[in-house]
Amino acid sequence: MTLSALTLSAALLPLASQAATEIEWWHAMGGANGEKVNEIAANFNKSQSDYIVKPVYKGNYSETMTAAIAAFRAHQQPDIVQVFEVGTATMMSAKGAIYPVYQLMKDAGEKFDSKNYLSAVTGYYTDSNGNMLSMPFNSSTPVLYYNKDLLAKANVEPPKTWEEMDEAGKKLRAAGVQCGFTTAWQSWIQLENLSARHNVAFATEDDGFKSTKAELAFNGPLQVMHISKMAEWQKEGVFQYGGRTNDAAAKFYSGECAMYTESSAGYSGIRKNASFPFGVSQLPYWQSQIDKPLNTIIGGASLWAMQGKPSDHYKGVAKFFSYLSQPEVQADWHQFSGYLPITQAAYDLTKSQGFYDKNPGTETAVIQMTSGTPTVNSKGLRLGNFAQIRDIIDEELESVWSGKQDAKTALDTAVKRGNELLRKFEKANK
Repeated sequence: MTLSALTLSAALLPLASQAATEIEWWHAMGGANGEKVNEIAANFNKSQSDYIVKPVYKGNYSETMTAAIAAFRAHQQPDIVQVFEVGTATMMSAKGAIYPVYQLMKDAGEKFDSKNYLSAVTGYYTDSNGNMLSMPFNSSTPVLYYNKDLLAKANVEPPKTWEEMDEAGKKLRAAGVQCGFTTAWQSWIQLENLSARHNVAFATEDDGFKSTKAELAFNGPLQVMHISKMAEWQKEGVFQYGGRTNDAAAKFYSGECAMYTESSAGYSGIRKNASFPFGVSQLPYWQSQIDKPLNTIIGGASLWAMQGKPSDHYKGVAKFFSYLSQPEVQADWHQFSGYLPITQAAYDLTKSQGFYDKNPGTETAVIQMTSGTPTVNSKGLRLGNFAQIRDIIDEELESVWSGKQDAKTALDTAVKRGNELLRKFEKANK
C-alpha cells in the first residue's frame, strides 16, 4: 500500500467511527454482573451498525441515581440510567427528566406490548393507567437458602412457615449449629416483603401508589409480632443479625448459619462461595396470620430513558430496549445472574432449555412471584425518599437486635422519623 493510500485509509477511520450514534448507559452493576452488562452491550453493538451502547459503572444504586439527577441539572445526563426500585418515586417526580418507556417505544416505532412482561415485575414501574415508565432489567425477590448438610444433621426440613422456622432453629441449635438463620436486606425482606406476603399495608395510599400523601404503617400488629419474635430468636441463636445490605452472606457461606433469607439474585454468589450443597425454598410466612401467602415484591432496578438528548439517540435507546427484551437475551441474563426473567417468553425459554431441572431451586423465585394476582398490598412500594427511610429502619432494627429497644418502640420511632421524610418529599413535589 502506498503512503497516500495509507493516509487516505487513516483519514477515513474517524468517519467510520462517527457513523454510529453513541448511547451512554450508566449502571450500578459491579463484579461479575458488571462484566455481563458489558457483554450484553457488546453483543447489541455487534448486532447492528447504527448505534453503540457504552455502559459506564457509576457506583452503587444510590450513587448512580444521584449522579444521574445531578448530571441532568448540568445538562450532561446519560441516555439511560439504571435506578433501583425504591428510586421509582424520585425518578417520577423529576419533572422533565425522564422519557417514559411506553411513549419512547411508540415514538420510535418499536413493537412494544407491556402484556409480554411479567405483571408482578411491571406493576412496580407503571403509572395509574398501567403505562410502563421504565424498562425492567434486573428484578429479584427474596427467597430462603439453606445448607442441606446442616439441616440433615439436625434432621429438619426447610421451613415453609415462620412457625416451622422457630422449631427448626431450635433443633439446629440443639444439634450444635451456631445459628439457625440470618438475613440480608432486613427492611426489604423482614418488613416490606413480610407485609406484602400477608396482604398487610406497609404504607397508606395503596403503599404510596395512589398519592404522595402516604404515611408509613409498618408498625402494625403483624410487623411488631414478627420483629418481636426475631428479637427473641436473636437471644436464642435461632437468628443472628449479620449487618446491613447483604453483609450476612459470610455467616451462611462459612456454615455458621444454616439458613439465609436473601435475594434470588444472591444465587450466583452462593453457588460461587458455598462449599456445601444448598437448596432454595420460598420465603416463610406466618401460618397463624394467613392461610395462603401472597406474592413477594421485587427488588433490583429498571432502566430509565433521560430527556434532553438529540432525537436520533432515542431510536437507539428504543432499539436497545427491544434487544434487551428478546427471550434469548433475557433468558441468558436470568440464568447467569439469578435475577427474574422479565418476560413470559424468557421464562418459557429457560424452562424448555432444562435450566430449572439442571439447577434445582432457581425457579422458586419465579413461582413465588407469579402465584396469584397482586393486591394493592403486594404490588410494591412507591414512596419518596425511601432509600433514606430504609436507613432509618436499619438503625431502629439494630437497636432491637442489640436489646436497646423493644420492637414496638423501634417501629413506632421508625414510622415517625420516616413520615417526616415523606412530608418533605410531598412538599417538594406539590
